[in-house]
Amino acid sequence: MIEAGTPAPDFKLRDQDGADVSLEDLRGQTVVLVFYPLDFSPVCTDQLSIYQELVQDFDQRGVKLYGVSVDSPFAHKAFQERLNLTIPLLADFEPKGAVAKSYGVYNDDYGTSQRALVMIGPDGVVKWSYCSPSALEIPGANLIFDALEPSAA
Repeated sequence: MIEAGTPAPDFKLRDQDGADVSLEDLRGQTVVLVFYPLDFSPVCTDQLSIYQELVQDFDQRGVKLYGVSVDSPFAHKAFQERLNLTIPLLADFEPKGAVAKSYGVYNDDYGTSQRALVMIGPDGVVKWSYCSPSALEIPGANLIFDALEPSAA
């Protein structure tokens, strides 16, 4: 898994609306890439629903979340609408898992990303990362908030 202090690998992915989103577009802000296995799976549904409840808290701290999975933009759109998500969802669809691989969080056994969080600073450098020990374990939002504390830097 990618480590703090590493320049974040560049990417350009389509979001749920078909718009391209690149790392360059996100420069100047603190971003958390929320890698998750699949839209509509029970644990992923719970994870993104929890983060959605805290979107305003993340916004107040200057953090923007982006979900990333190997699903298509069309699946992301349906998932976003079903859960009433405002968190943008990025499709690491083709080539499948290329971004997850570049961040060291692709699971070859299942063909999905692992459940992982990567915080990228305004300068494009990884500030913090976390990978769940199991696909069934949701990384709590408290991990993100703790990583934002000055003592974590």
